[in-house]
Amino acid sequence: MRPGGGRTLEDAQLTIAVDDPAFAPWIIDNDPTTGEGFEGAVAHAVATTLGYDSGSTTFVRVPFSDALASGPKDFDFAINQFSIIGPRRDFVDFSSPYYAVAQAVVALEGTAAASAENLEDLEDLQIGAYADSTSLYSATHSIKPTRAPIGFATHGEALNALALGEIDAVVADLPTAVRMAEEQLGGGIVVGKFPAPNEVTEFFGLVLEKDSEFTECASLALEHLHNDGVLEELADEWLVGSDVIPVLR
Repeated sequence: MRPGGGRTLEDAQLTIAVDDPAFAPWIIDNDPTTGEGFEGAVAHAVATTLGYDSGSTTFVRVPFSDALASGPKDFDFAINQFSIIGPRRDFVDFSSPYYAVAQAVVALEGTAAASAENLEDLEDLQIGAYADSTSLYSATHSIKPTRAPIGFATHGEALNALALGEIDAVVADLPTAVRMAEEQLGGGIVVGKFPAPNEVTEFFGLVLEKDSEFTECASLALEHLHNDGVLEELADEWLVGSDVIPVLR
């Protein structure tokens, strides 16, 4: 697992991929080199655990969908809220999980969506989410809306549609939902989170090239960080506590 073991893209160098832009609270100020933000901190913790310091760690930018596509990768692992889903395993490797994900609903204060107390209250509303994401899948299978949820190319487009009244609510992972409501959306509120466990309960993992020799190294590092309580500490530092958001049943 140590640098120079021949399992990385470049000998004795670790190459980590993130999206561009990468958003808080996952990566602060779109700068993964600082180790600030939950995923920035996790990436640095994995690198340090495996013996790579800042001088032997490089960050590159790879779009979300490209990282999940089949074929050779120009990185050792990518970190970008990738949910570990069975069909994706046909094209890439996943590490052990580093975060258990809760999906949540964002709406504008004073609207029907904002007053929802359960999933049934959302069924007749128009929901939006990030296209090709597990948030979109979760909106469909947890809420079971009468109208198909709309997928947007970016979270920003979804929020714009919400502000314009084109949709009634946005579904996103809980930390992103909190950021949307508190920082990006005037009069926004996190209505609640989906119950867990359920059929769309999910976990984030690092993405690696299919059958990568580095998958075992990444997983062992994350398991070590989990056992030492580091992952929990980082989540407490950078992500909102899930217990403060009501559950929509």
